[in-house]
Amino acid sequence: MKASRLSEYRVMWVLVFFDLPTYTALERKVASGFRQSLLKEGFSMFQYSIYMRHCASAENAAVHVRRVKNMLPEEGDVVIMTITDKQFGMMEHFSSHIPTKPPVAPPPLDLFGF
Repeated sequence: MKASRLSEYRVMWVLVFFDLPTYTALERKVASGFRQSLLKEGFSMFQYSIYMRHCASAENAAVHVRRVKNMLPEEGDVVIMTITDKQFGMMEHFSSHIPTKPPVAPPPLDLFGF
């Protein structure tokens, strides 16, 4: 793969933030179904209502943004944010006031050994 293809400015992250109602059994079922759909699409839980997905390119990120838009629940708030790998790497993450490393991007697929 060419170096430009794996540039930290080209590789993208899609983050989905959501706040869905969970007052009734039906609302809890819808919220759970939305989370399960995100997992099936390859998203990982970053925090309880924040899911993220690493994408090899802006084009790939756009595909996943479109898929999330197609599965939006009727009620609640959902925010979709796309950022570069460089921006993601500048994130500061703390757990109980202790700095921790943010999640690492999965290694790129090396199908042909280039």
